[in-house]
Amino acid sequence: MLQIGRAASWALDFRFLSRKQPSIQRRTVALSKSSASHTSNMTIPTPPIGEKVDHIMEMFGDVRNDQYYWLRDDSRSNPKVLSHLQQENVYTNAVMADTRQLQEELYNELRGRIQEADMTVPLRKGTYFYYEKTLEGKQYKQHCRQLIVGGEGPGSVNEVMKTGPDEPVEEVVFDENVEAEKHEYYHIGAFKVSPNHKMIAYAEDTKGDEIYTVYVIDAQNGELIGSPLMGIADSLEWADSETLVYITMDDIHRPFKVWRHHLGSDQSDDTCLYHEKDEEFYLELHQSESKEYHFVVSGSKTTQFVLYLNLSDPRKELKYVTQRVEGVDTVVSHRGNHFFIKRRSEEIFNSELLVCPIDDLTATTMLLPHRPSIKLQELQAFKDYLVVYERENGLVKVTIYHLPPAGEPIKSLSSGQTIQFIDPIYSVSPVESQFNSHILRYEYGSLHTPPSIYDYDMNIGKSVLKKVEPVLGGFDKEKYEILRKWAVASDGTQVPISIVYRKDMVKLDGTDPLLLYGYGSYEICIEPDFRATRLSLIDRGFVYAIAHIRGGGEMGRKWYEDGKLLKKKNTFTDFIACAEYLLKNQFGSKEKICIDGRSAGGLLIGAVLNMRPDLFKAAVAGVPFVDVVTTMLDSSIPLTTAEWEVLAGVNLCFICGRLFV
Repeated sequence: MLQIGRAASWALDFRFLSRKQPSIQRRTVALSKSSASHTSNMTIPTPPIGEKVDHIMEMFGDVRNDQYYWLRDDSRSNPKVLSHLQQENVYTNAVMADTRQLQEELYNELRGRIQEADMTVPLRKGTYFYYEKTLEGKQYKQHCRQLIVGGEGPGSVNEVMKTGPDEPVEEVVFDENVEAEKHEYYHIGAFKVSPNHKMIAYAEDTKGDEIYTVYVIDAQNGELIGSPLMGIADSLEWADSETLVYITMDDIHRPFKVWRHHLGSDQSDDTCLYHEKDEEFYLELHQSESKEYHFVVSGSKTTQFVLYLNLSDPRKELKYVTQRVEGVDTVVSHRGNHFFIKRRSEEIFNSELLVCPIDDLTATTMLLPHRPSIKLQELQAFKDYLVVYERENGLVKVTIYHLPPAGEPIKSLSSGQTIQFIDPIYSVSPVESQFNSHILRYEYGSLHTPPSIYDYDMNIGKSVLKKVEPVLGGFDKEKYEILRKWAVASDGTQVPISIVYRKDMVKLDGTDPLLLYGYGSYEICIEPDFRATRLSLIDRGFVYAIAHIRGGGEMGRKWYEDGKLLKKKNTFTDFIACAEYLLKNQFGSKEKICIDGRSAGGLLIGAVLNMRPDLFKAAVAGVPFVDVVTTMLDSSIPLTTAEWEVLAGVNLCFICGRLFV
């Protein structure tokens, strides 16, 4: 299936749904849209038909003939493949010709909601405010800072960075626009300021292959320091102001080695701190909130363990915080002389929280026990507080616990304070904050609330709004209704649905157009957050709904486990149940129901179309992974080996394929 742009896809939505449609009985392939019935007055070329070429493969005694294997072209240069794709594009353009004006209208509408000249909320780091800016007519960011009058400190929730002739001047430490002009493709991954604030290390990708080159520059004048580091993953941290730690990837783009680099030395002389040889495990590098430790995380789909590097002497070797134990997943945070450990296993599926002294990792104390209905999702440590993000009934709650003075034993957590949110459904996530401060910064949003940055004073329990993402074009959140409903799946499980619509546009009498989105894989939570692009549908009278189906993580770890492997069918039947609920309760018309999913969600769309071709009238299957068996058996393809553990081994992968993610 060819991909078309968002404006083109929605233009076809509008055209498709503006006419009465026959049922798509017997339809077995998920297409972006079928428009043949709308082109009677148009001259449409014959659809290109891919040639069938025998390609025999044998494994486990099974012989397969993949007649379209010739379409694989890793070099992107095969004339035969390129010719076929060009024919597909010609055909697509012809079919879409009568929507070109609407596409242009939608494109201008989508772009018109964006405030191009904007900046992030400044964040205190040492003696500077750091922030990012976007400029009118420019595609990339400027990384900026301003000296703090009064110097380093915890700050205040009411603090505002002042500008003007009497204030410290703004320093543009790096302008991505300048560098991007030199390349056809440009992306900045990691962007790290040295502890002494004199240097910047940034990871640059100029090909789109997610293989980065790291440059170190002088923060004052932008001059290059030393030679670039080549072939790096997007994982980079300063150990001190003379030492970098980074990760490299193997031939299939698996992050597998951690390195230490001293400025001024050659990359070939760098020290390998850790080599992960198991091809099912991938490495990550994180710095503790305290800036005192680096954590190297080695994880597969079911198992994860953590090593640490004490930054008081970055020349030392890595040590284990948690050991590799099959089926046990750990995450570590630091404060004072303690490590906090979030631990999950098959029995403790929603995780528990432990604490231990750094000098005796076996002396763990339980702080939050496992709870079957509440998932422990994330930790954020501060000098005096521990912030815990938990998920209950599909929504995230944020609880702050006051800690005893550093150096004292931590035997339990005090009664926590929970931040209250006003919307019935919402999304909330942590934003970088100062470890030594009493201010927690978080991002909040909902289906009708644009992303909003808040500073929360943990001393007094007060949130202060710092910024709301601008949405141009007269957006007014009060025009929109947001709801949480529950469908009942075929096995009796209640499945949450998030809904948004314009109060003055819909009738809720079973005649409104409805778009239902779903994903349901990899324990990924599809949050009920804000997307300005959706307004082009909602402001034309669409009801927009998200089916939080099993296979995702919205209702905890079990929600994920009940939607994979031999239970993967629950993902599809949950989605069908959500669609049936919405139609039965008149949130949409049976003749105007669209469904949308991408990647693993594209697989979902293909499955439900095959299971219930009578139910849906239009479908978007974005980058669907449907060449299952051949792909998942090829270990040379990036990301493939990581899937094998979830698929319970390559044999089951061969039989069942990506259906079991």
